[in-house]
Formats: sequence, C-alpha cells, structure tokens
Amino acid sequence: MDAQDKKIATDLAYEIIKDVSRATRPYFGTPEAGAKVKIGADGTPTSYIDIVAEEIVIHILKEAPVYSYIISEEIGELRLGKGTKRSITLTEELRRDDIPEDEKPKFIFLVDPIDGTTNAIKEIPAFGISIAVASVPDGRLATLDDVELAFLSNLANGNFFEAEKGRGCWLNNEQVQPSDIVNISNMTLGGFTKSSTIEASKLVDNARRMRVLGSVVLELSYVASGRYDAFLDLRGSRIIDIAGAKLIVEEAGAIVTDKYGEKLNNKLSIHERAIVVAANNQVLHSQLIDILNDNQTDLIAKIGVISRIDQNRSILFSAKIIDYLLRNGRDVIIEKRLAHKLSELKQNPDLEDAIAKTRKKHPQMAHLLEDINFNIDYDALSCAIFDFECDMAIILGGDGTLLRAESKMKPEIPIFGINMGTVGFLTDTEVQDTFTSLDEILKGSYYREKRSRLVVSHENNNYSAVNEVVIMTDQPAKMLHFEIKVDGEIIEQVRADGLIISTPSGSTAYAMSAGGPIVDPKVGGFIIIPICPYKLGARPFIVSDNSEITVKLLKKGKSAVFVMDGQRSEEARYEEEIKFKKSEKDVYFIRTSTKYFYKKVKDKLNEGGLNETPRCNNE
Repeated sequence: MDAQDKKIATDLAYEIIKDVSRATRPYFGTPEAGAKVKIGADGTPTSYIDIVAEEIVIHILKEAPVYSYIISEEIGELRLGKGTKRSITLTEELRRDDIPEDEKPKFIFLVDPIDGTTNAIKEIPAFGISIAVASVPDGRLATLDDVELAFLSNLANGNFFEAEKGRGCWLNNEQVQPSDIVNISNMTLGGFTKSSTIEASKLVDNARRMRVLGSVVLELSYVASGRYDAFLDLRGSRIIDIAGAKLIVEEAGAIVTDKYGEKLNNKLSIHERAIVVAANNQVLHSQLIDILNDNQTDLIAKIGVISRIDQNRSILFSAKIIDYLLRNGRDVIIEKRLAHKLSELKQNPDLEDAIAKTRKKHPQMAHLLEDINFNIDYDALSCAIFDFECDMAIILGGDGTLLRAESKMKPEIPIFGINMGTVGFLTDTEVQDTFTSLDEILKGSYYREKRSRLVVSHENNNYSAVNEVVIMTDQPAKMLHFEIKVDGEIIEQVRADGLIISTPSGSTAYAMSAGGPIVDPKVGGFIIIPICPYKLGARPFIVSDNSEITVKLLKKGKSAVFVMDGQRSEEARYEEEIKFKKSEKDVYFIRTSTKYFYKKVKDKLNEGGLNETPRCNNE
C-alpha cells in the first residue's frame, strides 16, 4: 500500500467514523436502538442501531472511487466500490486469477460499526467503531499481517486511536505508549474469561484491578495507552474486532499473542476467531502466558482429519471418526484427498462388500468398522491441509504420515496421532484405544506436549524438520568429508557415509539405528551422529539447542543431498554450508497420558518396532 493508497483509505475511514457518529448519536440510550432486527452474518443478534451504523459504512464504500472488500459484523463479506455492491466469500475471491487489473480491489476493510452495542443501548460510555484496513495480497489468503492501518473511535466520548504499520500509534493526535508495570499484583487487567478456567481465576485474584467494560476493541486498545496493563479474551474474539486494536497495541510497543504466546496471524474472514492475550511488555506478558498454560486445557471445538489413503481400513476408520466427532458437536474439516476418497467410497455400489472385506482382513478392528454412517457431505467439509485452521488435527497413519502432514500444516496446530503404520512412535494411541482417548480429549483430559524442531538454512533457503536431517551422498558406498562447527568452533572433521542432525524426537528414529543415544524430548539439545565414520574416535555429540550447527563439505567434486524427515531432499555442493538451529516454532502433540515417552521406548523399540500381533497386509 503506497502513500496515495493510504491517504485514500484514511479519508474513507475518517468519513465513515464521522458519519456513523452523527447518525447513531440520537439512538444512544433509547429503546428503539436495542430492537432486534435479525441475526448477523457472524451468527449474533443484530440491533437496530447496528443496522443504522452499518448502512452508512456500506454506502460510503459502495460510492467510493475505488473497489474494496469489506468484512463486517452484520452483513458479512462484500465487494464494494464505484457504485457496485456484491456478496463474496473473501477466501475464494482472493484465489481468483481472472479479475481484470482495473477491477481489482485496493483494500480490505474490517469494520465493527458498533462494538459494545449493549453499552450504546444502555448509554454506558464504552462503545465504539473499529476500522482496520489491509492490503490485498496477490494470490494468497489475507491475514492479520496484511493490516496496515487502524482507526478506533469511542463514540461515547470522542477519543480517537489511529495507527499505521511501522509508523506508530496515536491517541487524539498524540503518540502513546504502554505502562511500565511488570508485576501481576500491580496490574490492571481487562477482558473476558470463560467458565471453569482456573488459571484465568488466578490472574483475576492476583491482579490489583479487574475491568470488564463490554467492548473488546476499546479495552484491547487501552493496553496501548497504559489505561490497562493487560487484556485477555479467552472466549475467542472475532478477527473483525481485534484487527485494528491489535495493530494499535503493537505499534505502541505492547504485545498481542494467542494463549500460548504465539503470534496472531489468522486469516481475514467473518468466521475467524482468536483467543487474545495482550500485555504492556514482555516481562508481564510472559507471566500471563505461564499462568494460563499451567495444567489448563482448551475446549477442542474444531478438528481436522487427515489419513493415509493407500488402504481402505484407514479411510473407513476415518469415516467412523468423522461421524463420532460430528455427533459430539464438534466442527470438522477433512483434508481434501481424504474427502475425495470418502466421497468415492460413499458412491461405490460395492461399499458394503468393501467394508466386509476390510473387517475380515483386519479382525482386530472389525468391531470398529460396524455401522459406519456415510450420510455426510464430505466435500462440503474438505479443506486443503495448508489452510487448516483448527484446535487439533487427527492423523491416521504411521510416523511417516504424521511427519508429512505436520510439514504442511501451520505449526501451532496440535497433533493427535492414531497409529495405523508399523511403529507409530510419534502417535499417541493405537487403533483399538481411539475412542477411549477421544472421549478423554473432548472432556478436556489431555495435555499438550511441546517438542523442538530444526530450522535448516542453505543458500538463502530455509527448511524445517521435526525428527532429523540426514546428509549423505547420492552415490552408494561413497564417503563424504565433513567439517562440523558448533557456534563457530570446529568440533570435528570426519569422513563418513553421512551425517545425522537430530532433535530429541528423532533420537528414537534413524539416529538410534545409527548408534546415537535415546534422548528425552524434554532435553534442550540436538544430536550430531556420523554414519559409519572412517575414524576410530568419531562419536555422537549432544549440543545445546541454543547453539548453531554448521556443516560444510570439504572434498572437491563431491556433492551431497540433505533430507528433512525423510520427506524433502535438497542438494549441497563442495564448500557450501548447511546451518542448523532451533526453530522459533515448536511442534505440539496432544497426549492423553503423562507417562508417554519411556512407555513408548519400552513398547515400541524392544522388538525392533514390530508389534507382537502380526499385521495383515495392506489392501
């Protein structure tokens, strides 16, 4: 968004705020304002005063000299401008490649015409209009990172916040900054909790003051100006409510994340929500995050399902799980390839025979494949794995399936693995225990296990791995010559068939087979293991995961491939460096027992990864 575009967007925002303020003022505190007119696009009741405000917003953007998209609380998602108005689905619209250049919208407006409607109806002076303006990305979904301008006006008293990405934040034309409070016992906390949230109660009990004003946009912005020291909404705020306030808070120098301290970068959509934790500084924010994650679990409301699709038993079992989740009131999304396979099975006239054949081949799970409900529109629930937005992803398969799926999903999505492979060390449960485990998870009896991942850097490209990176020659029985540095210090020069850089998670995989130690995932380290080294004293190293590991090929004319988690391979040549360090993004697993790791070692590895009960051949 260049300077001219920012001026156009700013002028439109100013006009909207001025006209909405003038038009709604006569209704503040009147019975007419609170009359329920309809259910808005976001699923909440719409009052008459909301309609008055939104009609002004729509009119101004419709008659504007540029095209814009708008996401608004009551009317949903529209394309407006140059006298036109059309309903759209923004995520679909942004993927289009057939829009003429002169018809492409310039902006995405996220507008809550009146946040705190009940306050306006009852004339409690805490309600306002929020406008965030995002640039329109090219060929991808828009996210909170695309928001460049924010405007927020308290319609009750005229206080006006404004922020520009990278430029700062102002309140009534004066730059603001957050407070310097660092102790929870001294903080003023605002926000909304939810029932049975013990850790939130701890925060409320220990805070000096607690405020609940009934307007997310105003209260979140108060962190920017020091009126609040912290704010949280554990119910899940709508993206249209927080898009502008988030930019205001961040431009003031404060911090806004999700409950786990991860950056908020949700897609821009009328249906999108996010749990919000904001604080004036990193010290106070870290304390909030630590308290909120002490033995606390979230309601698992939306679940993604991914499965290997090379065997009928996995596909059929996924259908059983999807039906179970829907019957238990959960929202479900299905990975596209799996949804396609399920739809094919559903239409197959020999479906009953296929189920009977699968049950006969796999008698140990025959009872789990009884009474499968195929009366589900799988295509309507399908979603590309890259676009998954859910509280948990269920993955049916072995460790390979899990690692492939994890590499394509957003890193903050926790994974629950059901073992339908050979070893399944990273999975949480076996097939026969699936529904017992899911019953516990849906009741909230689970915990999130955090594990480190590697970032691999080579020739200005970055890759990631959960288990390990293997460096080897692409010519069998040929050796490579490696120089290995840790934080710039050479720790080894060795000729070997290859080299493994492993996380603790990968210590039970290829690293173990190559003679490396088994490392508890809670250990903060990485393992360096030469494969078949031609050197008597070459031994595995365990180094701190705060270190940077550098590997360089020393022999001229030799090249190598490095493979991430057995999924993706890249080539490295003579004297090129491959760097390894800990990723800022961890991977999370949903576990139903705290006694996970050592039990897995005992159960899975004593017999070389083979179950005592022989498996049937795949279809």
